[in-house]
Amino acid sequence: MEKYTEAFIKSFMGTLDWTWKSILMEVPWYNNYFWGLIAISLLVWTLEILFPWRKYQSIFRKDFWMDGFYMFFNFFIFAIVISGFYKLLGVFFKDIGISSKSLAILDLSNLNMVFQLLIFFIVLDFVQWFTHILLHRYAFLWKFHKVHHSVKEMGFAAHLRYHWMENVFYKPLKTFGVMILGGFEPEQAYIVHFLAITIGHFNHSNIKITWGPLKYLFNNPVMHLYHHAYTLPKGTYGVNFGISLSLWDYIFKTNYIPEESGDIELGFKGDEEFPKGFLEQITHGFGPSKK
Repeated sequence: MEKYTEAFIKSFMGTLDWTWKSILMEVPWYNNYFWGLIAISLLVWTLEILFPWRKYQSIFRKDFWMDGFYMFFNFFIFAIVISGFYKLLGVFFKDIGISSKSLAILDLSNLNMVFQLLIFFIVLDFVQWFTHILLHRYAFLWKFHKVHHSVKEMGFAAHLRYHWMENVFYKPLKTFGVMILGGFEPEQAYIVHFLAITIGHFNHSNIKITWGPLKYLFNNPVMHLYHHAYTLPKGTYGVNFGISLSLWDYIFKTNYIPEESGDIELGFKGDEEFPKGFLEQITHGFGPSKK
C-alpha cells in the first residue's frame, strides 16, 4: 500500500511542479504546453477576428469566457488532479504482469524520426476517432459528451470544452495506442501534440477552411461544424467524428457536408434544458434525473 501511496503523491506533485515551472517558463519551449496553448489560441482567435466565416458572430461569442476557462481546466487543472490515479493504474498493471510491451505489434525504435512521428500520430488519431464514436454511440458516454455539444456558437476555445470524464475515457485508450507501439513515444512527440492542438483549434474556429484536396486527409472547420449540427442525418447518431484526420470518416462512410454556408443551428435536442453554468456542467451525467 505504501508503494501505491508514494507513486500517487510523487506523480501528483511532479505534474503540479512541471505545470508551475511551465508557467514560469522554466521548461524547454517545446514542452511548454501552458504558453504553447496560449500562443496557439491567440493565433487562431486573431484569424477568427480578421477572417470571420460567420460575420454576424461576435468576437466574444456566446460562452467565450467559460470555454476559455474549460481550456485551462481540462488541460492543466484536471490533469494535475488525475495524474496520481493514472500512475496508480500503471503501477497496478505492472504488478500483475501487464507492461507496455504486452500488446506491442509495432516497433518504431529503429525507424527514421519522421516515420516514427507519422505512425505515432496516425495510431493515436485513430484511437481517438474510435473513442469519439463510442461517446456518441452509447448513452452512458453521450451524457458526458453532451457538454461539448452544448456549444451554441462555434469558436476556437470550444475545442477543449468537454466534461472531465472524457479524460477518463480517452486516456486509457490513448495509452492502449502507445502500448500497441511497444510503449514507445518518439522523443519529438511534442510536434504531434502541438499539431493536434492547432488542428483542433482550427476545426472549432469561426474560419472557413477546407484545405482543398487535403480535406480528405485533414479535418477542417466546415466538416467539424456539421459534427455539431443540431439536426443530423436520419438513422445516424453522429457524423464527421474525425479529431485531426478526416481520413477515417471517408473510409468508414461517416462523412457528411451537405453545404458550406456555416449558418446552421448547433447543439442537440433538449439542449435548452441543459445546464448553462460550468459547475453544473462538470457535475452533469451522474444523476438519472438530469437532462
